Amino acid sequence: MSTSTAAPPGADPIDALRAVGREFHGRSWSLGTSSNYSVVIGRDPLELLITASGKDKSALDRDDFVRVDGRGGLLGGGPGRKSSAETLLHCLIAELVPALGGQPVGAVLHTHSVWSTILSRADLARGAVRIEGFEMLKGLEGIGTHDTCEEVPIFANSQDMVELSERIRTRLSAADWSDPRRPPVHGFLLSGHGLYTWGRDLAEARRHIEIHEFLFEVVARSRMSAAGHAQP
Repeated sequence: MSTSTAAPPGADPIDALRAVGREFHGRSWSLGTSSNYSVVIGRDPLELLITASGKDKSALDRDDFVRVDGRGGLLGGGPGRKSSAETLLHCLIAELVPALGGQPVGAVLHTHSVWSTILSRADLARGAVRIEGFEMLKGLEGIGTHDTCEEVPIFANSQDMVELSERIRTRLSAADWSDPRRPPVHGFLLSGHGLYTWGRDLAEARRHIEIHEFLFEVVARSRMSAAGHAQP
């Protein structure tokens, strides 16, 4: 049984993100140097604290983080330090979601689990993973019943973060954000890569990771079971 490692309000964001890294590595969601995590530490102008590139998430040190501006540019830091290659996606989410009518974003988390990797490839042609009828959907902000459906968008992966961020911006901007109680999406997948989700604070973002990862495993295992029963 896991326990939330998200720090209470006012806690040191670096220590909170280090705890998230240890937990997510232990649950096989952030193995090796995969994944990246950020918290918003300033809004006007936008400023994020994010994991530095190429760091083992099970053993993050206090020096394994950098500050970036709203365009992903490094703010301070010693020579040779750089932010994650996917910093621009964190900046996009932190800027775009509230601009579209969603709640302000206080943290963005990205994981590389087995199940999200499998589903993101299997459903790429459809463009989304459909999750419907599960009680655990109520763990996503604004959902109050199991009798609902969540469509998690999938984007073809790219090493060109500018091009990828524009595809994400276009698709999220086209969604219906008119109901402030229920965002149209709580996260998205990169094909063959993993999950991005967010929250008003680190605790909410961490919960959204946990809920998505549980549901991805349920959906993938259900499909495997159904395929096995279909064999002659």
